[in-house]
Amino acid sequence: MAPMTNEQPRQKVQIVEIDEEYQGQRIDNYLRTRQKGVPKSLLYRVIRKGEVRVNKKRIKPEYKLQAGDLVRIPPMRIAERSDNALPPASLNKVSQLEECILYEDNYLIAINKPAGIAVHGGSGVTFGLIEGLRSLRPQQKFLELVHRLDKETSGVLLVAKRRSTLKHLHDQLRAKTMNKHYLALVRGEWQSHDKQVAAPLLKITLKSGERIVRVNSEGKPSKTRFAIEQKYDGATLIKASPITGRTHQIRVHCQHAGHPIACDEKYGEQRFDEKMRQLGLKRLFLHAAQLTFFHPNQEATQTVDAPLAPHLKECLAKLRKI
Repeated sequence: MAPMTNEQPRQKVQIVEIDEEYQGQRIDNYLRTRQKGVPKSLLYRVIRKGEVRVNKKRIKPEYKLQAGDLVRIPPMRIAERSDNALPPASLNKVSQLEECILYEDNYLIAINKPAGIAVHGGSGVTFGLIEGLRSLRPQQKFLELVHRLDKETSGVLLVAKRRSTLKHLHDQLRAKTMNKHYLALVRGEWQSHDKQVAAPLLKITLKSGERIVRVNSEGKPSKTRFAIEQKYDGATLIKASPITGRTHQIRVHCQHAGHPIACDEKYGEQRFDEKMRQLGLKRLFLHAAQLTFFHPNQEATQTVDAPLAPHLKECLAKLRKI
């Protein structure tokens, strides 16, 4: 009997013909999706060195694939411990995602993302929502996030089942025709005349290594519309509708307006958060409650609503009694 070794079987060069599903996708993004577990730095290195070729020609990472292209993919070593490994479908956090699905057809999934789960794995996170869904739908060859939500934010999240659907929905995001409405519980009495915050946002890395966002004139233009849903003693439930889609946009715009969101560990206010915790609030009170988009395959406008988690409703009920 031959001795066992830890060596991986020798991989071969692959020649892949691109079909219409991947028309228009950048070659670097295509490889990142196809070669799961391969470090991003390695993918860019093999492209730069000309080991990845399209129709026998060298290409740049930003090359957009065309139907019928023949892509040469060289052997690439996959890390022994892959951060992209799928979690078991039987895992409690994964199996519970099935109950969170709000809508599903042959083209997309709309899910009510629970608070506390990242949208994808990485940076110390073993797995995220997208890996969980791939584990639940092993027969589904393509599953990609259309957009993102912060780890502690709950609510409607779209996942595309086809490359063409993903492209159409991304086009809507760029054209700002996809409407998102969030519910947030904020400190103090939001004034009815404060209907919009337009403040540029800049990502900053602190000395500690923590990444935060600040209002800064050198930042990217950012705009959020606000409306009052319900006033309470010392707090307001607001509807926030982001026009742009910057990181932590609603959270920072609320802080900038003087009304930080309840239990926001990065941008919150300690006294207010302590008061909310006494009412049973255990997480950031930010929820993507409604999403309206044009379904490219059904050629109709579709609205998906995500109900508030029971403990958020309980918190609001207690506020009404104060």
